Amino acid sequence: MNKSLFVKVPAVTAFFWIIKVLATTVGETFADFLNTQLNLGLSTTSLILGSVLVIALIVQFSVRKYIPAIYWICIVLISIAGTLVTDNLTDNLEVPLWVSSLAFAVILGIVFAVWYAQERTLAMKSIVSTKREMFYWLAIFFTFALGTAAGDWLAEAAGLGYGLSALVYGGAIALVAVLWRTRVLSEIAAFWIAYVLTRPLGASVGDLLSQDPSAGGLGLGTTTTSIIFLAAILGCVIYLSVSKKDQLVAA
Repeated sequence: MNKSLFVKVPAVTAFFWIIKVLATTVGETFADFLNTQLNLGLSTTSLILGSVLVIALIVQFSVRKYIPAIYWICIVLISIAGTLVTDNLTDNLEVPLWVSSLAFAVILGIVFAVWYAQERTLAMKSIVSTKREMFYWLAIFFTFALGTAAGDWLAEAAGLGYGLSALVYGGAIALVAVLWRTRVLSEIAAFWIAYVLTRPLGASVGDLLSQDPSAGGLGLGTTTTSIIFLAAILGCVIYLSVSKKDQLVAA
């Protein structure tokens, strides 16, 4: 039985997409930082981050309205978890990236199909019940996993490099925006497509900033890059917490 909730997610504003890309970049760089710089290894890193994510989601489900700090902590942690899931499949289980991409796309499609069949909507502004929130976070997780796998697969197959990859994904998101503006795509379809695409965009930006110049990056390192983007996320979240510019009112 669902309990009634206020809208549990933010309005889709420019701040939403800015923080989403920042969180996605952190998902790429912070996972690498824990795995390589701290030498925790994929398995230990995944266990620690998975446990923290579960705790964060429990807190998110326990509150009755959208609270920026809690919501965006969950997004950052899911971004890291999505990276780690794909990395584990690729590095530990040797699953080809194209297989992971296809599997995550199918699973995400199933989540959307079941969600729509039961709730008749996939809109963010409709997240006003526990069941819808469960579908929402499940979909969010698989968008990150799909974006990670597909982004890595295309980067390896095409060999575009970090900078060019960022331009390609940025262009794809711009095209989605144009298709939405011209009503070729619905608002909901455009949102979820852009949500998937921002994952490889953020990862490309993170790799461009953090990787060594010999590998095509700018050499800031995963530690510095993670700190910069986490600080930017913190600043945005503090502003939204005070201004409440991204609060949604339930219909």
